[in-house]
Amino acid sequence: MNKKLSIITINYNNLLGLQKTVESVTCQIWQEFEYIVIDGGSTDGSATYLESQTDKITHWVSEPDKGIYNAMNKGIAKASGEYLLFLNSGDHFINSLSLQKVQKHLINDGVIYFNIDVIDNGSSYVLENPTVMSFSYLHNNLPCHQCTFIHQSVFKRVGYYDESLKIVADWKLLIQAILKHNVAYRKVDAVFSTFYKDGISSLPENQSIIEAERARVLQEEFPVLMNDLNEYFVLERIIRNIRKSRKINWLIKLGLLDKF
Repeated sequence: MNKKLSIITINYNNLLGLQKTVESVTCQIWQEFEYIVIDGGSTDGSATYLESQTDKITHWVSEPDKGIYNAMNKGIAKASGEYLLFLNSGDHFINSLSLQKVQKHLINDGVIYFNIDVIDNGSSYVLENPTVMSFSYLHNNLPCHQCTFIHQSVFKRVGYYDESLKIVADWKLLIQAILKHNVAYRKVDAVFSTFYKDGISSLPENQSIIEAERARVLQEEFPVLMNDLNEYFVLERIIRNIRKSRKINWLIKLGLLDKF
């Protein structure tokens, strides 16, 4: 019988992060999930550690891969759960009750996402994701994969992660699922996982790659929508400049113009 959830962890030469993640998963009170770990042939002891955890992991492999999304796709291919959650090495649940509290929400919708606890240079805050998705949000944002459950049917309908992309393939899949395939989504206003703002997508030196990859995807997949969005950005910039005008602000103070 298939499990309700497949948790997938990918790892490469991050033994300490892997240990943190595996311990976080295996200590969960609610255990109706399968656990899959895809290691990219690490040389730091990760494979030896996974071997010691065989009784707690449904499936694991340590072999060379072609990058992050190739590893994630290997995990998808092995998964049999109704919903999939990617919790990569270093990521973790808030506590042992996390899955017990959220599993009841895993019904009906193709994409179910939560808010997430963010750790950034030692400080912590809750990132609240939007309840309603819009193209202006999705064109350069998405809920973190650590707080997003994706139904198995979404991957069958949309496809796996685009391995030609280095950083934004998870974003591409989500924007395609919601905007092109009209996959039903739902936000749950709760927090169950932690995101550390030190991953590949958060590094300043990778921002140019992210922008280039997103621009390519948007132009290929949504050229008409981008025409409208670019016009919206121009109008937004004009309004912002008008709001800064001293003359306009004086007219507002004199009551001759409504604030806008």
